[in-house]
Amino acid sequence: MLDTARRVAFDDQHNQFRDTVRRFFAAEATPNLERWQSQGVIDKSFWRQCGEAGLLCPTAPEAYGGLGLDFGYNAIVGEEHAYIGCNSGITLQSDIVLDYLLAYGSEAQKQHYVPRMITGELIVAIAMTEPGAGSDLQGIRTTARQDGNHYVINGSKTYITNGQNADLIIVVAKTDPTQGAKGISLFLVDAETPGFARGRNLDKIGQHDADTSELFFQDARVPASAMLGQEGRGFYYLMGQLPQERLSIAVSAQAGAQRAFDLGVEFTRERKAFGKTVLDFQNTKFVLAELSAKLQAGWAHIDWCLNRHYRKELTATEASAAKLLHTELQWECCDKSLQLHGGAGYMNDYPIARLWRDARVTRIFGGTSEIMKEVVGRAV
Repeated sequence: MLDTARRVAFDDQHNQFRDTVRRFFAAEATPNLERWQSQGVIDKSFWRQCGEAGLLCPTAPEAYGGLGLDFGYNAIVGEEHAYIGCNSGITLQSDIVLDYLLAYGSEAQKQHYVPRMITGELIVAIAMTEPGAGSDLQGIRTTARQDGNHYVINGSKTYITNGQNADLIIVVAKTDPTQGAKGISLFLVDAETPGFARGRNLDKIGQHDADTSELFFQDARVPASAMLGQEGRGFYYLMGQLPQERLSIAVSAQAGAQRAFDLGVEFTRERKAFGKTVLDFQNTKFVLAELSAKLQAGWAHIDWCLNRHYRKELTATEASAAKLLHTELQWECCDKSLQLHGGAGYMNDYPIARLWRDARVTRIFGGTSEIMKEVVGRAV
């Protein structure tokens, strides 16, 4: 259980909400984790349960059926979600996709989609990455050609979170391939659109419960009203949402790091070797002491970032630094905790093995650690 006694980014109402989230996950998520891992996808019914419990899109305005809360409520869901080791994709919907609709959508689009996102009836994915374009979004090859009052989309996407479950996909496409970043636009594509097809649920190293898919568009015809925002502004929109996206990843990574550390303490306290517990060995104490110090600083930094984000002061550089710092810490905690488990850590019977596998991708998605260093380095 996460210790929140010394947190400075949350008030009493936040803490009451956390109790609700924690009880909900204990009842509805934890008992299903192994099954979801095995089947490779989260039950759609879980999304609707999250909606009924008020866990989806907490920041959505009341005008669309939301609660109109601050991002701290999202962070609480993200922390508790990551701490139990769940990879359902609900944070993508609440922390990333929702804000694209709220910031750039027409009133008709918001009225049509946001209420169902809140209830969990509508699951949304965002399709950026392509087989030949990852962190460099200007290299995408998917096109959207205007044909009268419609656009015809052609191309393919890969590594798309929520790809199997998604009812709606925000598609990044080039409306003018000659204009580079200025030729990129965003489209809202319904999963029932003729010409859209899902590929396989990708076989990943970790996060087996998260459906991650290939998506294909072959003459997928959508009305001009499906454009999200203005034509040619897509790249600008994507860059504008990066601070919250990377903060969201950092928040989850920090909680995942804490869980790995806690598992290491629990195992070494109980496991005996040479007549004493593994925790009694100096090396174990030193490893855990170093991680504990980094986690203490990490939680203080997360709260600093959250408080800045509440005030809309968190910069893209600061968020990138947070994403870099906390995902690297998550990997360190997972790797060192697994080592402290010895041979048991290599066995899938122990939760640290799954956390270790799941953590590997956090230094890749949302911008690799190398890209984060580039971003932060430019500001030095």
